[in-house]
Amino acid sequence: MSSMKKIAELIKDVKFAMLTTITDEGHLHACPMTTQDVEFNGEIWFIGSNTTETASDMQKRPQVNLAYSKPSDSAYVSINGTAELVNDPAKLDELWSDMYNAYFEGGKTDPRVQLIKINAHGAEYWDGPNKLVALYEMTKAALTSETADMGDNGTVRIA
Repeated sequence: MSSMKKIAELIKDVKFAMLTTITDEGHLHACPMTTQDVEFNGEIWFIGSNTTETASDMQKRPQVNLAYSKPSDSAYVSINGTAELVNDPAKLDELWSDMYNAYFEGGKTDPRVQLIKINAHGAEYWDGPNKLVALYEMTKAALTSETADMGDNGTVRIA
């Protein structure tokens, strides 16, 4: 399986990602973002508000990090990249769902609606065994001189 496919597989069913930006003070700031149901191809899209500190941070310092976590499958992904604030009505139509009406009074035409495109540069993933297998591996390692097989870890260079 290619590295891009591995990342796509690990994040496809994760509903929220933590998006980390750098603030004016140089601090790291993370906020949850709703993941779009789009196959990962090196780009990740979000819908946010252009009035937030997060949007301001990305405009000034586009270097960001995304963290995906699916503890039930022992799957974790960290993606680094650059953010773009995009105005693309066709893309907005493609990604919009009625759920966003709860956040934007004017729906898609609300002037605060902001498309956010993350261009991934690299990723690291941890794809561990389920809890029963992990417990078995840790017990086996404790009773033998073998190292526990705790899954797959990899680094992916994207761009």
